[in-house]
This record gives sequence, structure tokens and C-alpha cells, in this order.
Amino acid sequence: MSDQDPQNAPKGPIERFLALPPDSVGKTIFVAVAVCLVASMIVSSAAVALRPAQAVNALKDKQVNILQVAGVHDPEVDVIEAFSVFEPHVLELATGQFSDAFDPATFDDRAAADDPATSQALENDPAGIGRLSDYVTVYLLRDDAGEIDKVILPIHGYGLWSTLYGFIALEENGNDIFGLQFYDHAETPGLGAEVDNPRWRALWNGARLRDDAGALQITVAKIAPAAGDEYHIDALAGATLTSVGVDNLIKFWMGEAGYAPFLENLKAGGI
Repeated sequence: MSDQDPQNAPKGPIERFLALPPDSVGKTIFVAVAVCLVASMIVSSAAVALRPAQAVNALKDKQVNILQVAGVHDPEVDVIEAFSVFEPHVLELATGQFSDAFDPATFDDRAAADDPATSQALENDPAGIGRLSDYVTVYLLRDDAGEIDKVILPIHGYGLWSTLYGFIALEENGNDIFGLQFYDHAETPGLGAEVDNPRWRALWNGARLRDDAGALQITVAKIAPAAGDEYHIDALAGATLTSVGVDNLIKFWMGEAGYAPFLENLKAGGI
């Protein structure tokens, strides 16, 4: 029989840890790590659980912006019901024709731009977008007679601090601008973020993209271009780089690398 006192027997690591004072370094670190692990698990679980709802809200916000830029948004009408009047189509940029390769209800423009199989890296990249998707989702709004009333085109490009994502609404001739609206950006509040100011957005209504000879003239600047005021959008005060970014992205997307083939087909009645 051992004559060793049980109270003096060697203690295991757990017993030694529990015997430490509450304010010891070991216990302090352990509690901090445990709290961080539990908190991270709670946050991760909440993020996973909320992801479907976030996706629905993001889609609804996008639809609201399309309704607003087209001038048909009514807060009293359900968004899904109001949006049902639009025709979404997946457009192949190179040909300017609609494609049946993708379902417009599920096609993800941003994911397509990141996928080398459906996009191309840009060497000449004035809009600062990096890669150009071969396909984008566009929206048609028809009048009561079934004729095209407005065309809603997604646009994006780099401003000062962020990529601005938005829509431009064109009249049925594909040249007269009805409106422009950004729905996602991180520009400076009070400066570049004035792209959201209704008074500045109103400047786009009635502006024109091209002159009678077909040359792209739309310009965002402090001074109107030689082509005339109908092609001019006044630059944002105190936000030169954001204004330059908007000018670059509009010219890019309305140019040959962007929607020019589609707009030519629209003008010719091929849409």
C-alpha cells in the first residue's frame, strides 16, 4: 500500500488549471479565446441562416432601382408585381442579340464577369472594370400596344473609391436617355456619393448619347462639349474623380465594346 498522501499526489493539467487564481494569465487567455470561439460560431450560424433572406432583399433592391430608373416605381405596389411588366433578356454584347444560352431569371452578371469562360480581360479598360462579361442581363419595358417603350441597361465602372453599379434607361430609339441610377457604390458621402442626389440624376433625363452622324458625344464634365448641351451632364461639385469615373463608364458601355451593337440593332428594328 502506498504511503503517499492523496492530497499531495501529482495533479493533472486540468486540475492545475482549475487551481489557478481567477485573474491569472492562463485563465484570462482561456476565457478570451473561448468567448471569441463561441461568438464566431454564433455569427457564422446567423450569417448562414440569414443568407437566403439577404439574397431576396438584394434582388428586391435591384428590382426597385430598375423600376425607379424606368420611372414606374410606386411604393404602394408590390415590387414583384410591379417588376413583372419588364422583360429580362440575356444579351450577347459582341453580337448585340439576345442569347438563349442562359436563363435570364437566374443569370448572374457579376459572376459571369469573374468567370474566364464567360468573360475576357480588358487591355483597354477606361471604366476600370478589369474583365468584361460576354453576356449581360438587359430589361425591356413595353407600352400597351406591345412596342418597346424603354430599355434598361446595367452599367458599372470605377469611381474614386469603389466600383459603381447602376442602370441607364433609354427611350425606344436607343439614343435618348430617360434616367440613370446607381444602386451600389462606396463613394465619399457629400461628394462622390452625390451620384445618388435626385437633382443630379434628373440632369440625365432628356440627354442624348449620339449626334445625328452617330458619333458618341455624351459627356460628364464641368464644360459642355462642342456638340451641344443636350450631350452634357454637369460634373459633381468637389468630386472630380468620381465624375471622371462616371464619364468613362458611360462612354465605355455606350461604345463599341459595350452596348453599341445592341443599340444599332434596336435602331434598325432588329430587337
